[in-house]
Amino acid sequence: MKIADLSGYLIYPNPDNPSLTSQVTGTDHTGAEVSVDVVTEQGLTVYLNKQEIVTLMTLGDHPQYLAVGFLLNQNMLRADDVVTGIDFDEELEVVIVRTERETNYEDKMKKKVRTSGCAQGTVFGDIMEKFDTITLAAEARLKTSDLYQLARQINTTPSIYQKAGAIHGCVLCKDAQPLVYMEDVGRHNAIDKIAGYMHMHKITPEDKCFYTTGRLTSEMVIKTVQMRIPILVSRSGFTAWGVDLARKAGLTLIGRAKGRKFVALAGYERLIYDADLSKIADEPKRYGRNNAD
Repeated sequence: MKIADLSGYLIYPNPDNPSLTSQVTGTDHTGAEVSVDVVTEQGLTVYLNKQEIVTLMTLGDHPQYLAVGFLLNQNMLRADDVVTGIDFDEELEVVIVRTERETNYEDKMKKKVRTSGCAQGTVFGDIMEKFDTITLAAEARLKTSDLYQLARQINTTPSIYQKAGAIHGCVLCKDAQPLVYMEDVGRHNAIDKIAGYMHMHKITPEDKCFYTTGRLTSEMVIKTVQMRIPILVSRSGFTAWGVDLARKAGLTLIGRAKGRKFVALAGYERLIYDADLSKIADEPKRYGRNNAD
């Protein structure tokens, strides 16, 4: 399999990082002994200033981006907040985000609900408080030729999924170029890492596209809208509430994007159908990802 050109990425997975996978010995279907790579999973407790917010089960890489992105997507950290420091203690598995603004989310913490995400995806009861006020860039466009090229690039980028499986990927893209590729045991963590990266590196969302390997659920739509990214693409399928929310927000929602096929269920006016389908090959089986968590 030809490896993707990685020169356009700002950040991408590092499957050679020994802390992210480990080898476990077992037996296969014939009874023979085998050694397989499995992804790590560890707790990360997030503090905002002096208050403990949540403990996430995560892959363990990019804890600073994950913490900042989680707080942003929970409306606990504002876009205009000045972050004065981020302290990560690897031994204690704790990350502390410090801001100039005093914060107190004791009442909000009482309204946690469990979402459909795997691992410990939690979203707070008033997460929708800003959803209705967000306007996505109407002028954003996605060429279908760029969509097919993105899929090829992402599927041929070395990843922890290719090494060990059992993981989700999310990618921030512009036109036909993947920019920020994050993986984690839960898709909500992967998207939060990207949110944190965008915030800390001041990356604007209006001309970007978001690609995910996971299902297009309400949580994925809400977070994408909160990040103000106008286009969301997935290899996987949809939930009804995810589609309803995307239509309400004016988000372009594209799912089942494999090979030459895809389905757009919201915001399809942003699509430019410029690809010659006779020249688009079906997706090789080795690209397949079974991530319907």
